[in-house]
Amino acid sequence: MFKHILVPSDGSSLSAAAADRAIAFAAEIKARITFVHALPPRPLPFFGGEGGMFVDQTEPDEFEASALAAATKHLAGLEAKARAAGLEAKGIARGHGAPYEVIIELANEAGCDLILMASHGRTGIKSLILGSETQKVLTHTRVPVLVYR
Repeated sequence: MFKHILVPSDGSSLSAAAADRAIAFAAEIKARITFVHALPPRPLPFFGGEGGMFVDQTEPDEFEASALAAATKHLAGLEAKARAAGLEAKGIARGHGAPYEVIIELANEAGCDLILMASHGRTGIKSLILGSETQKVLTHTRVPVLVYR
């Protein structure tokens, strides 16, 4: 059936629960697992609302290094859990693109035959304003997607 599962994880409690379920599922079917964390873009240093305000004074290199270090630590924890379950596991932190694009690109590059990811379950106006990376993955990939809620 499935031999290689891609599991996106953003560090939220819901994505952690999805990662735990993915590990259990992969162990049942003896699949390998790749975790991906899409690195965030550096926030713009100025927000121009009423009066404007400075949001982030972090230098671009410092921001990227900090984001990569946090992602690497997070992914190492997921890899350790998967290996403790007897799985072959790898974690990849990647940026420079919308999260859904990073997920799809990596699924294709790694030859994954399933993407198992969380859905934050937003509905109504919140889903329209915030968007849904899960929805974007579902509508743009040819790889089967299992959504954990």
